[in-house]
Amino acid sequence: MSSPPAIPFADPRRIKPRYRPLKAWHHFRLLVKDKEATEHVTPIFESLPWTGVFAAAKAFFASEKGKAIRASEPSLPPILDDHAALRRLPAGTLAHAYCDFMEREGLTAQGLVDDLDTYRSQPDFGDQVEWYFHRMRDTHDMMHVLTGYGRDALGEQCVLAFTYSQQPSPAHLFLGYAGALEIKKRVRSSAPVLRAVREAQRLGKACPRIAEMSIRDLLATPLEDLRRQLGITRPVHYWQAHKDWQAMGVNPYDLLGKAA
Repeated sequence: MSSPPAIPFADPRRIKPRYRPLKAWHHFRLLVKDKEATEHVTPIFESLPWTGVFAAAKAFFASEKGKAIRASEPSLPPILDDHAALRRLPAGTLAHAYCDFMEREGLTAQGLVDDLDTYRSQPDFGDQVEWYFHRMRDTHDMMHVLTGYGRDALGEQCVLAFTYSQQPSPAHLFLGYAGALEIKKRVRSSAPVLRAVREAQRLGKACPRIAEMSIRDLLATPLEDLRRQLGITRPVHYWQAHKDWQAMGVNPYDLLGKAA
């Protein structure tokens, strides 16, 4: 396998990350008003940056494993969106579950890239830090499949909390818990919403960092075996919340829509 082209660790044009919690809150309130207004997501992450990403990326690129993964997986969307190739892997693998999920939800990995890139305030620098960030972005939907959390309102908050423990961006934690509190405010019930988010955070902490693994290898592994290897157990409080809402006649997958 040929070595990938050399790229700088961090482009000198990068602006030093700054915390802007009031700006993050402003965009969160706008997102709450219209959950489809995804233009508010990127400003929240830019306002609550993970400053530790530089150290994490440097350690990953310094390892032989990191170098090998960059050589074999220079970009994830082409791999993840090639469903024909993924479907040739054995039944029961993560690849099939991932394709089922993405096709059912009408999603593509490239679509997420295009959506988020539309609203970013900085260019793509093409450096190692950017490549590392892209790995974390491109594995978001895979987190749904691995954990079993759906794309319902609570499922998204749980994936954010799980992701925070994988890559501790304050934005993940803020969105996870602020979103959970918004759910509790709009849908009054005894459903264990905050416990579900906290449980997701614990599951993410127990799991090795997925973005630093070979995604090709993960896709080729039977899903249930993979969950056991990664220590990802079935979330208890998330499914209990669904059960509680259903008993109330509330559809968990249209939670905020019905409440609004």
